[in-house]
Amino acid sequence: MKPTIRFKAKLAQGTLTLPKSANAKLPSQGKTMVEGIINYIPFRATLTPDSKGSHSLKMSKAMQDALDTHDGDMATVEITRIGEEPELRVPADLSKALKAAGPQAHESWRDITPMARRDWILSICTAKQGETRVRRIEKACDMLAGGKRRLCCFPGVNWIMKENAKSCGMWLPLKKSKVR
Repeated sequence: MKPTIRFKAKLAQGTLTLPKSANAKLPSQGKTMVEGIINYIPFRATLTPDSKGSHSLKMSKAMQDALDTHDGDMATVEITRIGEEPELRVPADLSKALKAAGPQAHESWRDITPMARRDWILSICTAKQGETRVRRIEKACDMLAGGKRRLCCFPGVNWIMKENAKSCGMWLPLKKSKVR
């Protein structure tokens, strides 16, 4: 069952911005479909990332009228994500290393979102040499044990997963983009 995220937010220019505590519970920094309740009125919408590192919900005039809210008003919000993030199989060497790294790393792994786990797995699986893979696994375990939940970036990943991929070895290269 997906968790319900509850928070209060102020309406500003027809937009509700999620507080950092609520935003941290979302699976990714991209668009996220949600359904929920604002001031006891049900809705379904897409949360969009904003320039401040959070997500926001643009409310139409009709929605504002239905809620009887205006700029500056506080709203009580409950949201639940719609849809599933694909869960990748954890490579055996990473799983073994997480268990060996201690309870904090293992618990952090279990606590992060499927999207965050996907990023860690992709980082490890895209290593071209065994030594690099081992180094990335060690670094991932250390970072997770230290409380880091998300991998901010990793070099060289120009890959997307093929539909219904069952292992780290099934990737499709993206088209090369023009240098900006």
